[in-house]
Amino acid sequence: MDWLGKDYPFSSTALAGMHAVVCGASKGIGAATCQMLAKAGAIITAVSRNLISTLPGTGHTAYPLDLEDQEAIGKFISSIEKCDILVNNAAGPPGGPLLENSMEDFIAPLNRHLHASHALVKGVVPLMEKEGSGRIVNIVSTSVREPIQNIGLSNTIRGAMASWSKSLSRELPNCITINNVLPGFTDTGRLGSLAKSINEKTGKSIDEIHEGWISQVPIGRLIDPLETGAAIAFLCMPISGGIRGISLPVDGGRMRSI
Repeated sequence: MDWLGKDYPFSSTALAGMHAVVCGASKGIGAATCQMLAKAGAIITAVSRNLISTLPGTGHTAYPLDLEDQEAIGKFISSIEKCDILVNNAAGPPGGPLLENSMEDFIAPLNRHLHASHALVKGVVPLMEKEGSGRIVNIVSTSVREPIQNIGLSNTIRGAMASWSKSLSRELPNCITINNVLPGFTDTGRLGSLAKSINEKTGKSIDEIHEGWISQVPIGRLIDPLETGAAIAFLCMPISGGIRGISLPVDGGRMRSI
């Protein structure tokens, strides 16, 4: 995006000195979130195998972590000395009709999303409370309001995440906020995988699938991951302390619900 450079909308010191843990940071929206938070001055712990080499600033680290492994999550939490921002994000489950899923199909995505997020929140809340402030943002999906066809398992898991987050918004210490960001049709590898799945099941061409998506979006294009990352960065700002328990769509106006 053109505004990533000098036209970036936030001060480069807005999050100076703050430590941010960003899950699923190797690509897509997670990587874009790291860019936006670092651009605002945060020090990033990227939960990924490799650190993004283009992150502005210094002091950033990468931590490879299996979000389906509760023991590994516990070790990661014990290694953190400071956490002002937690961004929960993980790859979605495979697409397909919900009736084709077995009971076992729910286990891994529930572990990767809901269970991992809950363990991470329980681990970082004492650190945030000690600092007197904290920001938790969950990257979920617009499907929590309007289920998306052909990703029934993902719809189910995302809905559970949104309800979990809203419940926590009533329980967390008053110095900590928790909010959800709901990405719409975003130009990421995940969307490409979904297009391929639809192509295989329906015979529609990839171009036809993309055109069908874009036709639903009033801005007439896919969302750039950096736009979603900017929304997440805003929710992490000190000035956003009055925003708590919301689900913010970044979807170009696609959803029809209020």
